[in-house]
Amino acid sequence: MTNKFFILIIICSMLACNATKNIQQQSLKNIDKQGHRGCRGLMPENTISAMFKAIDAGVNTLEMDVVFTKDAVAIVSHEPFFNHEITTLPNGQFVDEAKEKNYNIFKMTFAETQRYDVGLKPHPRFAQQQKLATTKPALASLIDSVEAYTEQKKLPSVYYNIETKTTPATDNIFHPAPAVFVSQLMKVIINKHIETRVIIQSFDRRTLQYLHQHYPTIKTALLIEAFDKNSFRKQIKDLGFTPTIYSPEQALVNENLIAACHKAGIKIIPWTINDKATIQQFIKLGVDGIITDYPNIFNEIKN
Repeated sequence: MTNKFFILIIICSMLACNATKNIQQQSLKNIDKQGHRGCRGLMPENTISAMFKAIDAGVNTLEMDVVFTKDAVAIVSHEPFFNHEITTLPNGQFVDEAKEKNYNIFKMTFAETQRYDVGLKPHPRFAQQQKLATTKPALASLIDSVEAYTEQKKLPSVYYNIETKTTPATDNIFHPAPAVFVSQLMKVIINKHIETRVIIQSFDRRTLQYLHQHYPTIKTALLIEAFDKNSFRKQIKDLGFTPTIYSPEQALVNENLIAACHKAGIKIIPWTINDKATIQQFIKLGVDGIITDYPNIFNEIKN
């Protein structure tokens, strides 16, 4: 009896381990795998090449940022100016950090922005990033390129998680005010027929509020930084509606926050997680997605 009981315990333990493994694999399969700025760790950020690399890594969603030019072209860029970390000037020199905000994209035409390279300068924080000559693309061109790429490779269509780069202090200085910004952005989205595959995210509640009022079917994500000490409940109350996604900085994520989001019917997708162990930990805790500079890590977890 003792031997049979011991064997039974071993069998039960093995079944439990397999069940746990299957649950973890299913969780990874179901989470929204998002490539931050395409895949900033491997390719120049917010470029078409970065988006292709992220797609090849198996992302569900391409995360990116949008600003506007003087002639109202939506351009994919994290800053509304040419950042010193990534920019080479038309004369071949690098941008001085103290002067970077002088290169204000909102004061340039789209044609003028294409004179600045954002892929050749070695990135000080991303040593693996491949260098290539490239410029900041128009959002419309990026969407066309991505749609053609997935169709050519017979891959599932991807989602677009687009951040509106606005703050009250810089309205009409570095970007349009929220109403104009959102309206111009939505013209591109509607023209490209991707409304059902778009998430608009922002730290600036004003753009999300305007979007919710005028385009209520579009998915929204509230971005939260670690220094925001307001409670989850107050943040949602201040927003004034229930967003599709709550997207906090990774330092804020814990079981209680995840539970609060899910209780409110909100998905939680933290940013920006760049190590395998933390990604695995967050998946186990029950997040709905992961935003990372290194989407290739997802393939390592599968193996």
